[in-house]
Formats: sequence, structure tokens, C-alpha cells
Amino acid sequence: MYSGMGEYDVQEAFMKITFLGMGLMLFLCFVSAGVPAYTEQQIGRMLIIGFRGTSIQDTSYITRVIRDLNIGGVVLYDYDVPSQSHPRNIIDSTQVALLTRGLKRLSPSLLIAVDAEGGQVNRLKPQYGFAEIPGHQKLGQLNDPDSTRAAAARLAEQLSGLGINTNFAPVVDVNRNPDNPIIAGKGRSFSDNPDTVVQHAGAFIRAHRRHGILTALKHFPGHGSSAGDTHIGLVDVTDTYSRIELQPFRELVQAGLADMIMTAHIMNRDIDPVYPVTVSRHYIQPLLREQYGFNGVVVSDDMQMGAMTGHFTFKESVIRAVNAGCDMLIISNNAGTYNEQAPYTAVQIIKHALNTGKIAPEQIKESLFRIHKLKTGLPPDTYLKMQRFRKALNHVRTGAQETIVSGVNVHALHLTIELCIFNFHMT
Repeated sequence: MYSGMGEYDVQEAFMKITFLGMGLMLFLCFVSAGVPAYTEQQIGRMLIIGFRGTSIQDTSYITRVIRDLNIGGVVLYDYDVPSQSHPRNIIDSTQVALLTRGLKRLSPSLLIAVDAEGGQVNRLKPQYGFAEIPGHQKLGQLNDPDSTRAAAARLAEQLSGLGINTNFAPVVDVNRNPDNPIIAGKGRSFSDNPDTVVQHAGAFIRAHRRHGILTALKHFPGHGSSAGDTHIGLVDVTDTYSRIELQPFRELVQAGLADMIMTAHIMNRDIDPVYPVTVSRHYIQPLLREQYGFNGVVVSDDMQMGAMTGHFTFKESVIRAVNAGCDMLIISNNAGTYNEQAPYTAVQIIKHALNTGKIAPEQIKESLFRIHKLKTGLPPDTYLKMQRFRKALNHVRTGAQETIVSGVNVHALHLTIELCIFNFHMT
């Protein structure tokens, strides 16, 4: 008896298999889509912390924090501000490479970050044997993107060789105030022309990407017009800020060149009369997320800087930063004081805020997903696509199966599988 299958039979069989696969994936998603009770180790992924120590032992503080909290990242410094002494984490290239190797053994996906802009803001200084990298202002004055690319390539190659995978750079602040003590005063801006900033920042980022180094645009929404230093206190830019300062962020996001974006602790009373950017709801979601379409990781500037500690309790600043849309919080422990309990306290603050309804679970889930995608190298807009797909899944619950069946395709299946994997990873 002939048992072959015609074209219609093949299509029908494929459709049945596809539908069964979708059904299984939907079931798994429904099972895992409840509100999770987040653990300390899940919340800990949202923290990037500073620590003291030039090597890793089983008894090291950073070893304990990584094991206890599964923190998302660390940031390395050469100078310890609270004790006003050297070294903190950086002695020379051999030592740093051994340090990062030890950190990666503890947590292979750990973000190991450094502020390496070049010029005056560079933790990897020539006196420690590292390459001398020109600052942004000098490169902008040369105004040769090839020179910027070459300098950034030297820097990124050095970072890669040291085992550092994240650079909190470039600075994309437009140099609107030549008397600005923390941007212009330290030669950190490429130019007072936003087009020039975009051009050179793009060259800087592309050079880093070729060496596998993540970058962070800073300081959103622009720190170049300020007249003060947020390390010391809250800075008000209401009377000096210009919307052209947004241009580098917008254009670099739209060009797909933003791995992360770091917030500024500045205040603009025309936008929010009470809270600075990092802890305000009026910047990250409406501007970065909705207008610019950025779905990558937003990281706060150091939560222990004077602009935060001088005006808010640690509890208030942490809760407000998360609700403002910060996916990761930097706790440098390298400002006025050194507090080894700070990351533990931050995790408990977030956990308690979740339990009391002061932070929505979905806020944490979105942040953890963005962090996961950053670390695994998948496109930062994947979560947005999955949100859209979730809306389609809701039709299934109301009996509108045809909405899904008629639109079945490999891409949709792939997104569903990714979502389910992440849901199970989170529960």
C-alpha cells in the first residue's frame, strides 16, 4: 500500500507539529509566568560594586559578596578615596590580569569595569606601566576620527588583555560650559559641537567592540552645561541646559552603538522640580525607552556620590533609582566612606520594597532580562519583541488561537523559547 504523503499532508503535518510545539511553549510560559519571589542572588545581579584588594583569596571580601549575592559586576580603581591611599585594585598589568582571572573564576559572566576614558580620567595610568591614551578633548581638537579610533583600539586591546570587559566610557557630554569643573575642567568632552561628539564617540565605541569590550555612554541626559561636580553635591542645570545635549545619546542609540547608558545626578527643575535624573521617573522611560527606543541596560552613576548622599537616604535613593528605570546601580565604596555592608543593604532594600509593593516585580524582571541579554550578547531589543509577543499570547488565553496559528513562524517560536528559558532561569 502506498504510504507517501502529498503536499497538503506535509503542510498539515508541519502545522500540527508547529502547533504542538507552540502549545508546549505556551504551557511552559504560563507555568513560569507568575510573579516570582526574587532571591538575594537574583537582585544582586543589579549591582556593580567597588571593593578593596589587589588579589583574590577564599577569604576576600569580594569573594564573599560574589558568592552571597551573585553581583552583576565590579568596578576597579587605582586610588582608594576614603583612605586616600594607593593601591586599591590596580598595581600593574600582571597583577590586574591575575585579579580579573580570579574574579571570572568566581563568576564567569561578571562585568569587570573600569573608568578608562583616557587623559585625566583613566585608572590605568602610564606610571603603572599602562599605555598613555589621549583624553576626549585632545582627540576632539585633532578632529580626526581615525586618530580617535586608533587610540580607542589601543585602549580596548589593553583592556581585553587585562581581562576587563567593560569600559565606563565614552563621555558624550557636549562641552557647553568651558568652566565646568568635572567635564571641561578635566578635558572629558570631545567637543562643544554635538555632531563632533557623535562622530568621535562612534569611532571610540566601534574600536572597543572589535575587541569585545562593552561601553557606556555617559552622562545622560548631558552633564556638559553644569557648573558643579555631582561627586560633591547636587548640580542644577535648569538655567544652562540645552536640548542639543540629548543629540549624542539619541543618535548613538539609533545607530545601535549604545551597550549601556549611565545616568547623571543632575537636576533640571523644568523637567522634575524635586528629583535629579537618576531617581526621577521623567527621563529614562519617556526619553530613552519610549522616544529613542533604547532597550539596553541603564546604569546609575555611583549611588554614593555627594549628589545622592547629601540629599537622600540610601534607602530612598535605591528605591527611586530602580523605579526611575535604572537596571544596574553602581555602589563604588570609593566616595566618602567605605561600607562593606552597602551591597547587602541595597539588596535587602530592593527585596523589602518588592514585598511591600514599592517596586513592581515586572520592573525587576525587565532589568534582569536586559542584564542577561547584555551579558549573553543578544540584541538589546529582544525584550521589547518578547513583550509584543506576550500580548499575542494573551489572545490564546481568551480563545483567539487563530491569532497565533495564522502567524506561526520560526522567529516567533525562537522568541517564545528564549522567553521561556529566561522565565525558568528566573524561577
